[in-house]
Amino acid sequence: MGEAAPLFGVAGAEPPPGARAEWFAGVGAVRLRAALIPAGGLARGSVVVSPGRTEPIEKYFEMAARLASRGFVVLIHDWRGQGLSARALTDRSLGHADGYGQFLEDYADLLAAFEARLPRPWLAVGHSMGGCLTLLALAHGEDRFSGALLSAPMLGLLTGQAPRPIARGLAGLFKALGRSGQAVFGPPAAVAPFEGNVLTHDPVRYARNLALVEAAPDLALGNPTWGWLDFAFSATRELQTGPGVPRVAIPVTVLAAGEDALVDNAALRRVTARLPHGRFELVPGARHELFQETDEIQAAVWKAFDELAGVKEGVGV
Repeated sequence: MGEAAPLFGVAGAEPPPGARAEWFAGVGAVRLRAALIPAGGLARGSVVVSPGRTEPIEKYFEMAARLASRGFVVLIHDWRGQGLSARALTDRSLGHADGYGQFLEDYADLLAAFEARLPRPWLAVGHSMGGCLTLLALAHGEDRFSGALLSAPMLGLLTGQAPRPIARGLAGLFKALGRSGQAVFGPPAAVAPFEGNVLTHDPVRYARNLALVEAAPDLALGNPTWGWLDFAFSATRELQTGPGVPRVAIPVTVLAAGEDALVDNAALRRVTARLPHGRFELVPGARHELFQETDEIQAAVWKAFDELAGVKEGVGV
């Protein structure tokens, strides 16, 4: 086992029983954080959970507890540049990336570091950016998983009032000018109130996530940089047109949030259609963070997971 790393918790988001975080080395020997949660009882397999942009391990404690109750060992990790993993810029509030190659190498290093402690079969769960990178890893040849569930995955971006070609061109231009570390939206925005948020309909979970970052400010992450935006466009283009997706041989369930304001559900449909064993499912009335939504909305999400994993109805719910 690696050197122990800290885990934080607040009311309603305490570390699950037996959870242990540790450091592992990513590409370039950068220090990255991951947490392993044991199964509740005899292990039936393992689930590797990859969060979205800005999301630390702690945000997934509730989800991890539900997976453990279903008999799965759970591995969750902080991508480089967020959570307590190493950040690329002096200003740690900025979400930065330099292409997707380092992310994929880090993911391979994660699996290598924990492989001996992950009973088979393996399932992958990725949300938003984590869903994008999970599918990229599969498209680039990662073949140890028996199935994957992608929650509102970043397979295409919604760019608001800026037309997508202009946003993509600006990201490439700023990168070419050596300004990829500059924030896209300028100074960090104030924390959005629950009213009008685009992430979840659940006020309790929304408040809990704010409380988590207040309790552990080092987990916070703010605006993306032009470099991150360039990475996002490159990654989504690879998934939409590259040769790897049609070679993914395992079942992949793609869940789209019916009220998503961040990722392009039309792109989710197109990429799912490229998967030999892809299944697209729209979750009506849901905002972007499906695993942070109300219990009523999450019921459809967990039903999709249980169908993929072969879990009997009523187990661990």
